[in-house]
Amino acid sequence: MAKKRRLHKGDKVSWRSHGHEVTGKVTGRHTERTEAAGRTVDASPEEPQYEVESDDSGRSAVHKRDALRKKGGS
Repeated sequence: MAKKRRLHKGDKVSWRSHGHEVTGKVTGRHTERTEAAGRTVDASPEEPQYEVESDDSGRSAVHKRDALRKKGGS
């Protein structure tokens, strides 16, 4: 399986939430334990987590790289 590339701030992505596909953009990358999107995020340099903002609701969420799919045109 090919290694997924790092995402950058502003990249357009999609992810699954409650059985639906959500689209949005990357707003940040976390590489240490921190508070983000209303919860504690156990990120590390080896397993960063990405903060994303939904296009529809404007709400923030944090996901591991494997949960995000980069959309074309970003």
